[in-house]
Amino acid sequence: MTRRSGTDAADLAADRGDWPDPLDVGIDQVGPPLPLGRRVVLDGRGTTFIREVKGPEGAATVLLLHGWIASGGLNWFQAFGPLGGHFDVVAMDHRGHGRGIRSRRRFRLADCADDAAALLRRLDTGPVIAVGYSMGGPIAQLLWRRHPDLVSGMVLCSTSHAFLRVVREKYLFMATMAAAVGTSRVGQVAANLPTRIVRNLLPDGAGARPNSMQRWSLAEMRRHDLRHVMEAGLANGNYDASDWIGTVDVPTAVVVTAEDRALAPERQLETASLIPDASVHRFAGGHVACAFPDFGGAVRDACLDVDRRSSRRARLTRRMFGPRRTNGSEASTDAVAAAAATTG
Repeated sequence: MTRRSGTDAADLAADRGDWPDPLDVGIDQVGPPLPLGRRVVLDGRGTTFIREVKGPEGAATVLLLHGWIASGGLNWFQAFGPLGGHFDVVAMDHRGHGRGIRSRRRFRLADCADDAAALLRRLDTGPVIAVGYSMGGPIAQLLWRRHPDLVSGMVLCSTSHAFLRVVREKYLFMATMAAAVGTSRVGQVAANLPTRIVRNLLPDGAGARPNSMQRWSLAEMRRHDLRHVMEAGLANGNYDASDWIGTVDVPTAVVVTAEDRALAPERQLETASLIPDASVHRFAGGHVACAFPDFGGAVRDACLDVDRRSSRRARLTRRMFGPRRTNGSEASTDAVAAAAATTG
Protein backbone atom coordinates (compact mmCIF):
# COMPACT_ATOMS: atom_id res chain seq x y z
CA MET A 1 0.00 0.00 0.00
CA THR A 2 1.28 3.46 -0.86
CA ARG A 3 1.61 5.61 2.23
CA ARG A 4 0.75 9.28 1.84
CA SER A 5 3.08 11.98 3.00
CA GLY A 6 2.26 13.62 6.30
CA THR A 7 1.06 16.79 4.59
CA ASP A 8 -1.18 14.92 2.14
CA ALA A 9 -2.64 12.82 4.93
CA ALA A 10 -3.35 15.90 7.04
CA ASP A 11 -5.06 17.62 4.11
CA LEU A 12 -7.21 14.55 3.47
CA ALA A 13 -8.11 14.39 7.14
CA ALA A 14 -9.11 18.05 7.15
CA ASP A 15 -11.26 17.46 4.08
CA ARG A 16 -13.11 14.53 5.56
CA GLY A 17 -13.34 16.13 8.99
CA ASP A 18 -11.20 13.50 10.76
CA TRP A 19 -7.69 13.35 12.14
CA PRO A 20 -5.00 11.42 10.24
CA ASP A 21 -3.33 8.15 11.19
CA PRO A 22 -0.47 9.10 13.55
CA LEU A 23 1.89 6.95 11.47
CA ASP A 24 1.15 9.16 8.48
CA VAL A 25 2.04 12.42 10.16
CA GLY A 26 4.75 11.38 12.57
CA ILE A 27 2.98 12.14 15.85
CA ASP A 28 2.45 9.81 18.79
CA GLN A 29 -1.10 10.67 19.78
CA VAL A 30 -4.13 12.21 18.17
CA GLY A 31 -7.69 12.91 19.30
CA PRO A 32 -10.14 10.08 19.90
CA PRO A 33 -11.15 7.77 17.05
CA LEU A 34 -14.15 9.33 15.32
CA PRO A 35 -16.42 8.31 12.46
CA LEU A 36 -15.76 10.08 9.19
CA GLY A 37 -17.39 13.44 8.74
CA ARG A 38 -18.78 15.24 5.72
CA ARG A 39 -20.33 18.54 4.84
CA VAL A 40 -24.01 18.65 3.88
CA VAL A 41 -25.71 21.54 2.10
CA LEU A 42 -29.16 22.34 3.48
CA ASP A 43 -31.16 24.23 0.87
CA GLY A 44 -31.84 27.80 1.91
CA ARG A 45 -30.04 27.37 5.23
CA GLY A 46 -26.33 26.83 4.64
CA THR A 47 -23.74 24.09 4.92
CA THR A 48 -23.45 21.97 8.04
CA PHE A 49 -21.12 19.17 9.09
CA ILE A 50 -22.10 15.69 10.24
CA ARG A 51 -20.53 12.46 11.45
CA GLU A 52 -22.28 9.16 10.74
CA VAL A 53 -22.15 5.57 11.93
CA LYS A 54 -23.99 2.82 10.08
CA GLY A 55 -25.65 0.43 12.49
CA PRO A 56 -27.24 -2.99 11.98
CA GLU A 57 -29.60 -3.56 9.05
CA GLY A 58 -33.00 -2.03 9.75
CA ALA A 59 -31.80 -0.16 12.85
CA ALA A 60 -33.52 2.97 14.11
CA THR A 61 -31.68 6.27 13.67
CA VAL A 62 -30.32 8.31 16.57
CA LEU A 63 -29.70 12.04 16.02
CA LEU A 64 -27.08 13.45 18.42
CA LEU A 65 -27.45 17.13 19.33
CA HIS A 66 -24.47 18.59 21.16
CA GLY A 67 -24.24 21.14 23.93
CA TRP A 68 -23.07 24.74 24.16
CA ILE A 69 -19.43 25.41 23.15
CA ALA A 70 -19.07 21.83 21.91
CA SER A 71 -19.28 20.13 18.52
CA GLY A 72 -20.72 16.83 17.41
CA GLY A 73 -17.35 15.13 17.70
CA LEU A 74 -16.35 16.76 20.96
CA ASN A 75 -19.64 16.06 22.74
CA TRP A 76 -20.27 12.52 21.53
CA PHE A 77 -16.86 10.88 20.97
CA GLN A 78 -17.54 8.39 23.78
CA ALA A 79 -20.97 7.48 22.40
CA PHE A 80 -20.36 6.67 18.72
CA GLY A 81 -19.05 3.16 19.39
CA PRO A 82 -21.68 1.98 21.92
CA LEU A 83 -24.55 3.46 19.89
CA GLY A 84 -23.27 2.16 16.54
CA GLY A 85 -23.75 -1.42 17.66
CA HIS A 86 -27.52 -0.87 17.81
CA PHE A 87 -28.44 2.22 15.78
CA ASP A 88 -27.65 4.30 12.73
CA VAL A 89 -26.05 7.40 14.23
CA VAL A 90 -25.95 10.98 12.93
CA ALA A 91 -24.23 13.79 14.85
CA MET A 92 -24.39 17.34 13.54
CA ASP A 93 -22.59 20.58 14.40
CA HIS A 94 -25.06 23.32 15.31
CA ARG A 95 -24.90 26.71 13.67
CA GLY A 96 -21.94 28.76 14.85
CA HIS A 97 -20.37 25.72 16.52
CA GLY A 98 -17.56 23.64 15.03
CA ARG A 99 -18.14 23.38 11.28
CA GLY A 100 -21.84 24.16 11.57
CA ILE A 101 -23.84 26.67 9.51
CA ARG A 102 -22.55 30.22 9.45
CA SER A 103 -25.17 32.94 9.23
CA ARG A 104 -25.58 36.66 9.85
CA ARG A 105 -28.83 35.93 11.66
CA ARG A 106 -28.93 36.02 15.43
CA PHE A 107 -28.56 32.56 16.95
CA ARG A 108 -31.91 30.95 17.81
CA LEU A 109 -32.54 27.50 19.24
CA ALA A 110 -35.57 27.22 16.95
CA ASP A 111 -33.28 27.68 13.92
CA CYS A 112 -31.09 24.84 15.21
CA ALA A 113 -34.16 22.62 15.46
CA ASP A 114 -35.17 23.57 11.91
CA ASP A 115 -31.60 22.88 10.72
CA ALA A 116 -31.86 19.42 12.24
CA ALA A 117 -35.20 18.84 10.55
CA ALA A 118 -33.80 19.94 7.18
CA LEU A 119 -30.88 17.53 7.66
CA LEU A 120 -33.15 14.59 8.50
CA ARG A 121 -35.27 15.25 5.43
CA ARG A 122 -32.15 15.57 3.29
CA LEU A 123 -30.85 12.23 4.62
CA ASP A 124 -34.34 10.66 4.42
CA THR A 125 -33.94 9.05 7.83
CA GLY A 126 -37.58 8.90 8.79
CA PRO A 127 -38.44 9.52 12.47
CA VAL A 128 -35.43 9.50 14.79
CA ILE A 129 -34.60 9.31 18.46
CA ALA A 130 -33.40 12.84 19.19
CA VAL A 131 -30.64 12.84 21.81
CA GLY A 132 -29.77 16.21 23.28
CA TYR A 133 -27.00 17.10 25.71
CA SER A 134 -27.23 20.35 27.69
CA MET A 135 -28.16 22.96 25.01
CA GLY A 136 -28.98 20.03 22.73
CA GLY A 137 -31.87 19.20 25.08
CA PRO A 138 -33.90 22.29 24.18
CA ILE A 139 -33.05 21.70 20.51
CA ALA A 140 -34.40 18.14 20.76
CA GLN A 141 -37.54 19.43 22.49
CA LEU A 142 -38.08 22.08 19.82
CA LEU A 143 -37.45 19.53 17.07
CA TRP A 144 -40.29 17.42 18.51
CA ARG A 145 -42.57 20.47 18.91
CA ARG A 146 -41.93 21.99 15.47
CA HIS A 147 -41.47 18.76 13.45
CA PRO A 148 -43.31 15.98 15.31
CA ASP A 149 -43.29 13.73 12.24
CA LEU A 150 -39.50 13.46 12.53
CA VAL A 151 -39.23 12.43 16.19
CA SER A 152 -40.10 8.96 17.50
CA GLY A 153 -38.53 9.50 20.92
CA MET A 154 -36.16 11.67 22.94
CA VAL A 155 -33.20 11.18 25.25
CA LEU A 156 -32.40 14.29 27.29
CA CYS A 157 -28.94 14.33 28.91
CA SER A 158 -27.72 16.81 31.53
CA THR A 159 -30.40 19.26 30.45
CA SER A 160 -33.69 20.88 31.36
CA HIS A 161 -36.89 22.35 29.98
CA ALA A 162 -35.98 25.70 31.60
CA PHE A 163 -32.37 26.52 32.33
CA LEU A 164 -32.67 29.56 34.60
CA ARG A 165 -35.79 29.64 36.71
CA VAL A 166 -34.60 31.77 39.64
CA VAL A 167 -35.38 35.39 38.80
CA ARG A 168 -32.20 36.95 40.23
CA GLU A 169 -29.98 34.25 38.70
CA LYS A 170 -31.67 34.65 35.34
CA TYR A 171 -31.46 38.45 35.40
CA LEU A 172 -27.72 38.45 36.12
CA PHE A 173 -26.94 35.82 33.48
CA MET A 174 -29.09 37.45 30.80
CA ALA A 175 -27.63 40.90 31.48
CA THR A 176 -24.10 39.56 31.21
CA MET A 177 -24.74 37.63 28.00
CA ALA A 178 -26.69 40.47 26.39
CA ALA A 179 -23.75 42.79 27.00
CA ALA A 180 -21.37 40.23 25.52
CA VAL A 181 -23.29 39.62 22.29
CA GLY A 182 -23.88 43.13 21.11
CA THR A 183 -25.73 45.47 23.43
CA SER A 184 -22.45 46.99 24.58
CA ARG A 185 -19.61 48.49 22.60
CA VAL A 186 -17.41 45.49 23.42
CA GLY A 187 -20.09 43.12 22.19
CA GLN A 188 -20.55 45.04 18.96
CA VAL A 189 -16.84 44.89 18.24
CA ALA A 190 -16.66 41.16 18.99
CA ALA A 191 -19.65 40.51 16.76
CA ASN A 192 -17.80 41.93 13.75
CA LEU A 193 -14.31 40.51 14.28
CA PRO A 194 -12.91 38.48 11.39
CA THR A 195 -12.48 34.76 12.10
CA ARG A 196 -8.68 35.07 11.98
CA ILE A 197 -8.71 37.66 14.77
CA VAL A 198 -11.24 35.71 16.84
CA ARG A 199 -9.00 32.65 16.71
CA ASN A 200 -6.09 34.73 17.93
CA LEU A 201 -8.17 35.84 20.93
CA LEU A 202 -8.80 32.24 21.97
CA PRO A 203 -6.30 30.19 24.01
CA ASP A 204 -3.00 29.36 22.37
CA GLY A 205 -1.84 25.94 21.31
CA ALA A 206 -4.11 24.66 18.55
CA GLY A 207 -2.44 26.06 15.46
CA ALA A 208 -0.87 22.72 14.55
CA ARG A 209 -2.47 19.31 14.23
CA PRO A 210 -3.51 18.20 17.71
CA ASN A 211 -1.23 15.64 19.35
CA SER A 212 -3.18 15.07 22.55
CA MET A 213 -6.76 14.92 23.74
CA GLN A 214 -6.46 18.41 25.19
CA ARG A 215 -5.10 19.90 22.00
CA TRP A 216 -7.74 18.15 19.91
CA SER A 217 -10.52 19.51 22.14
CA LEU A 218 -9.07 23.00 21.91
CA ALA A 219 -8.80 22.70 18.13
CA GLU A 220 -12.48 21.76 17.93
CA MET A 221 -13.53 24.70 20.10
CA ARG A 222 -11.46 27.18 18.12
CA ARG A 223 -13.62 26.46 15.09
CA HIS A 224 -16.56 28.20 16.75
CA ASP A 225 -17.97 31.53 15.65
CA LEU A 226 -17.50 33.75 18.71
CA ARG A 227 -20.61 35.87 18.17
CA HIS A 228 -22.88 32.87 17.65
CA VAL A 229 -21.49 31.09 20.70
CA MET A 230 -22.22 34.11 22.87
CA GLU A 231 -25.70 34.45 21.38
CA ALA A 232 -26.25 30.74 22.02
CA GLY A 233 -25.50 31.31 25.71
CA LEU A 234 -28.14 34.04 25.76
CA ALA A 235 -30.66 31.81 23.96
CA ASN A 236 -29.97 29.00 26.40
CA GLY A 237 -30.60 31.22 29.40
CA ASN A 238 -33.83 32.50 27.87
CA TYR A 239 -35.23 29.04 27.06
CA ASP A 240 -38.35 28.00 28.96
CA ALA A 241 -40.69 25.25 27.77
CA SER A 242 -42.73 25.15 30.98
CA ASP A 243 -45.97 25.90 29.13
CA TRP A 244 -45.78 22.86 26.86
CA ILE A 245 -43.21 20.31 28.07
CA GLY A 246 -46.04 18.32 29.64
CA THR A 247 -47.55 17.71 26.19
CA VAL A 248 -44.59 15.62 24.96
CA ASP A 249 -46.19 12.47 23.56
CA VAL A 250 -43.20 10.37 22.50
CA PRO A 251 -41.20 7.96 24.68
CA THR A 252 -38.56 9.94 26.54
CA ALA A 253 -35.61 9.09 28.77
CA VAL A 254 -33.80 11.60 30.96
CA VAL A 255 -30.12 10.94 31.73
CA VAL A 256 -29.46 12.82 34.97
CA THR A 257 -25.86 13.82 35.67
CA ALA A 258 -26.06 13.24 39.40
CA GLU A 259 -22.99 15.29 40.38
CA ASP A 260 -23.75 18.27 38.14
CA ARG A 261 -22.95 21.69 39.62
CA ALA A 262 -23.78 23.64 36.46
CA LEU A 263 -27.31 22.27 36.13
CA ALA A 264 -28.59 20.87 39.41
CA PRO A 265 -29.83 17.25 39.29
CA GLU A 266 -33.08 18.48 40.86
CA ARG A 267 -33.79 20.59 37.78
CA GLN A 268 -33.11 17.65 35.50
CA LEU A 269 -35.44 15.47 37.57
CA GLU A 270 -38.10 18.17 37.42
CA THR A 271 -38.02 17.92 33.63
CA ALA A 272 -38.44 14.15 33.86
CA SER A 273 -41.40 14.58 36.22
CA LEU A 274 -43.18 16.88 33.76
CA ILE A 275 -42.86 14.61 30.70
CA PRO A 276 -45.48 11.85 30.75
CA ASP A 277 -43.94 8.41 31.45
CA ALA A 278 -40.35 9.64 31.12
CA SER A 279 -37.79 7.20 32.46
CA VAL A 280 -34.83 8.36 34.56
CA HIS A 281 -31.26 7.09 34.12
CA ARG A 282 -28.75 8.37 36.67
CA PHE A 283 -25.11 8.83 35.72
CA ALA A 284 -22.38 9.56 38.27
CA GLY A 285 -20.78 12.62 36.72
CA GLY A 286 -20.93 16.38 36.38
CA HIS A 287 -21.79 18.60 33.43
CA VAL A 288 -18.88 17.30 31.35
CA ALA A 289 -19.86 13.68 31.95
CA CYS A 290 -19.92 13.20 28.18
CA ALA A 291 -16.12 12.86 28.31
CA PHE A 292 -16.24 9.86 30.68
CA PRO A 293 -15.43 6.46 29.11
CA ASP A 294 -18.66 4.85 30.38
CA PHE A 295 -20.91 7.72 29.28
CA GLY A 296 -21.50 6.13 25.89
CA GLY A 297 -22.93 3.03 27.52
CA ALA A 298 -25.34 5.13 29.57
CA VAL A 299 -26.60 6.93 26.45
CA ARG A 300 -26.89 3.61 24.61
CA ASP A 301 -29.01 2.13 27.41
CA ALA A 302 -31.30 5.16 27.46
CA CYS A 303 -31.71 4.99 23.66
CA LEU A 304 -32.49 1.27 23.81
CA ASP A 305 -35.14 1.99 26.46
CA VAL A 306 -36.75 4.64 24.25
CA ASP A 307 -36.47 2.46 21.14
CA ARG A 308 -38.25 -0.45 22.87
CA ARG A 309 -41.10 1.80 23.97
CA SER A 310 -41.28 3.51 20.58
CA SER A 311 -41.44 0.14 18.78
CA ARG A 312 -44.16 -1.06 21.15
CA ARG A 313 -46.10 2.12 20.50
CA ALA A 314 -45.76 1.67 16.72
CA ARG A 315 -47.06 -1.90 16.96
CA LEU A 316 -50.05 -0.75 19.00
CA THR A 317 -50.75 2.02 16.51
CA ARG A 318 -50.83 -0.47 13.64
CA ARG A 319 -53.05 -2.80 15.65
CA MET A 320 -55.50 -0.07 16.61
CA PHE A 321 -55.56 2.06 13.45
CA GLY A 322 -54.26 -0.19 10.67
CA PRO A 323 -50.97 -0.09 8.78
CA ARG A 324 -51.27 3.62 7.98
CA ARG A 325 -52.42 6.20 10.46
CA THR A 326 -53.92 9.43 9.21
CA ASN A 327 -53.32 12.70 11.01
CA GLY A 328 -55.53 11.66 13.85
CA SER A 329 -56.97 13.44 16.82
CA GLU A 330 -55.52 13.89 20.27
CA ALA A 331 -57.90 11.20 21.46
CA SER A 332 -56.20 8.69 19.17
CA THR A 333 -52.77 9.71 20.43
CA ASP A 334 -53.92 9.41 24.03
CA ALA A 335 -55.40 5.99 23.33
CA VAL A 336 -52.10 4.69 21.96
CA ALA A 337 -50.14 6.15 24.88
CA ALA A 338 -52.53 4.63 27.41
CA ALA A 339 -52.38 1.24 25.73
CA ALA A 340 -48.58 1.35 25.61
CA ALA A 341 -48.41 2.18 29.30
CA THR A 342 -50.69 -0.68 30.29
CA THR A 343 -48.70 -3.25 28.30
CA GLY A 344 -45.49 -2.37 30.18
